[in-house]
Amino acid sequence: MNITKRQFLYSTLALASTSALLGTPLTTIAATAEDLHKDSHQALENLYTTQPFSSTISKKAKAILVFPKIIKAGLVFGGSYGEGVLMKGDKVTDYFNSVSGSWGWQAGAESYAYVVFLMSDRAVRYLEKSKGWEFGIGPNIVVVNEGAAKNLSTSTLKDDAYAFIFDQQGLMASLSIEGTKISRIKR
Repeated sequence: MNITKRQFLYSTLALASTSALLGTPLTTIAATAEDLHKDSHQALENLYTTQPFSSTISKKAKAILVFPKIIKAGLVFGGSYGEGVLMKGDKVTDYFNSVSGSWGWQAGAESYAYVVFLMSDRAVRYLEKSKGWEFGIGPNIVVVNEGAAKNLSTSTLKDDAYAFIFDQQGLMASLSIEGTKISRIKR
């Protein structure tokens, strides 16, 4: 899904409207490098505690993308935005944002976190060399829910990337990272 200028504008409007309704300034969405480091490490620890197999996957991953807080809002037109880090080992090597736009039956606002374990050198190279990774294009990504996690083992990990969505708060009709575009940012 390519995000058009119109979708981006509607997404921005939806986020701004939700921000005004919730009393949360949009400036709190943009984080400093130090905040992203701290929040990303905390999000990983939370994920490892709530979904223990994610810790096993992390040991096999070539790199890990961590988005500790994504804000999603919509009323017919919607969007989401958040910032995160790319980690190799325990070291943060780069910064990215996650943006999506959508339209259709939707109403509400929520926040959530997600982590993408990049399992292959191909997936890491694609992320580093592309001008943005649009989920659904490029390396194969599997979204892992609690049921799927029970059926995974280190011997069945065959895909390029595994994503875990967690820490949902708020009210929104659906949750998906399909159509999300990840792009490099400066911090």
